[in-house]
Amino acid sequence: MGKLGISIYPERSTFEKDKAYLDLAHKYGFKRVFTSLLQIEEDKDKVLAEFKQVVDYANSLEMEVMVDINPALFTQLGISYDDLSFFDEMGAYGIRLDLGFTGSEEARMTRNPYNIKIEINMSQGTSYVDNIMTYSPNTENLIGSHNFYPHRYTGLEYNHFVACSEKFRKYNLNTMAFVNSHAATFGPWPTQDGLCSLEDHRDLEIATQVKHLLLTGLIDDITVGNAYASEEELKAMAEAFQSPYPIIKVVPGEEITENERVCLFDNMHSYRGDRSAYMLRSTMTRVYYKDKEFPAHTTRDIVRGDVLIDNEGYGQYKGETQIALKEMENDGRVNVVGRISEDELFLLEFLKPWSSFKLIEAK
Repeated sequence: MGKLGISIYPERSTFEKDKAYLDLAHKYGFKRVFTSLLQIEEDKDKVLAEFKQVVDYANSLEMEVMVDINPALFTQLGISYDDLSFFDEMGAYGIRLDLGFTGSEEARMTRNPYNIKIEINMSQGTSYVDNIMTYSPNTENLIGSHNFYPHRYTGLEYNHFVACSEKFRKYNLNTMAFVNSHAATFGPWPTQDGLCSLEDHRDLEIATQVKHLLLTGLIDDITVGNAYASEEELKAMAEAFQSPYPIIKVVPGEEITENERVCLFDNMHSYRGDRSAYMLRSTMTRVYYKDKEFPAHTTRDIVRGDVLIDNEGYGQYKGETQIALKEMENDGRVNVVGRISEDELFLLEFLKPWSSFKLIEAK
């Protein structure tokens, strides 16, 4: 079962604020904490003590803290990749290598006696993970995560994201990607246009980002990259992540009837397996509500993303729910009762025949 995570940046905040945020995330079942120790500018002992305070508190909530580090920090702190006792004493669940070594070091690090997880960068698109695998790592301790991108238009392109993720999937390694909070105001650096892995996610609602990552089938864990997400966002993330099926937002049409509302929003839908190129069919509503009335209204021509219900004119099909995948002419027998919310229209590509889904009214 995958896990949800948050990010905290102790050097840019206070322990009290971080503690409150950890409590909030814990309330909604979040298990992972991402934090970074990329450079230590001031008094080393003071920075590390403050850092450990946050890690200890997260551990007391049984959350797993992943610390992002770069190789320069190993030198600065006098740590060898052969001896990870420093991170064990800190209470870290794992360390994320901001920049990698050559492959053999990573493999050796996975065989550490503390079972500290070694998290490597998934976004490069090189043979990095294949190289590490040639050195026989302990795959129980090797996991991957995508980068996040604070600069608008620098995030990952979708096909690159897929190709990179599949390299990790083929070895059954745990994968993670970042999503973006719109309530959050900071990350590890001053630049802040949000902190997501996929560029296409930057302006989407957080729940929509989560739904998309889950529907790709390529990502186990999902972490909010920036701090602090709002309670409403954490709750929406948890609901989307824990739902056993995708939930797609619909904007109802002005003339939608009560019977049509019941068809859309009070039923689990199933994408009929003998698929059509023109529409996604959910046929059971015509069985459940065969005695209800579905008079004709809003019978304009149909475009992709329209939500449809066959009216009285379609005989035994009356009451069937459909989602348009292509433009279609309407001869008056199909009511256009709403539209998939524009920001989730792209999710239609990810719904598979025989899969179940729910429709909810867009706020």
